[in-house]
This record gives sequence, C-alpha cells and structure tokens, in this order.
Amino acid sequence: MPAKHDKRLLVCDDEPAFGRYIKNVAESLGYAVCVTTEGTAFIDAYGGFNPTTIIVDMIMPGMDGNELILWLAQQKSAARLIIITGFTPDYATHAKILAEYKGLRPVTMLHKPVELELLRAALAPEPM
Repeated sequence: MPAKHDKRLLVCDDEPAFGRYIKNVAESLGYAVCVTTEGTAFIDAYGGFNPTTIIVDMIMPGMDGNELILWLAQQKSAARLIIITGFTPDYATHAKILAEYKGLRPVTMLHKPVELELLRAALAPEPM
C-alpha cells in the first residue's frame, strides 16, 4: 500500500523539461507531484489532486499565470503558492500583489533558471 502524501505539489509550466526538473526535486523532498503544461489541464487536475503547494509559471500560451491566480482565488485555495517567471521579475512581483490582494496565502517568487537550493528552500515546509 503506497504511503499517503501529506505534501502534494501541482505545477503548471509550459516547458516540459522544467516541469520534470521541479518534479524530480519535489519528489526527493517527499512530495507527490502532478505536472501540467497548460492552464486547462491545471484546473482539471486541481480538484482531484488537492495540492498543498502550487507552482505557476507566469508566461504561458493560452491561460497565463495571472488568470490561474484569479481562478485559485475564486476556489479559495489554501495551498502555498510559488510564482516562477523567466522574464522580468516585475511579472512575479505584480502577480504576488494580485494573489495577496485576492486573499491567497503569501507567495514565494522565483526567477528562471531556478537554482536547486532556492527551489528546495521554496518547497521546504513552513515553520509552525
């Protein structure tokens, strides 16, 4: 019988190689991981997966990170949110302000390429 995961990470990033990188790191930290490459798949996976942590890329074709943040706010998501961008850090800063204004938990911002230790630190459990 597989162990029940208390840490579940849902990722939305349109770069499959980056999604695999996040998955490998998160699984080594004890997470169950679901990686999606576009917003519709993220939304479809969300309810059944019940993530405790979410990683969202800001710039994606179709539905972008801001749209997903607004959708998460409508769901009243309690998951920790990590926003990642490979473009100007302003995208992540504005998304953080939007997320917190909409009532989501405070977010972590990371910039691509994400260094291994920074990703591990962002995925570390919150202090009690």
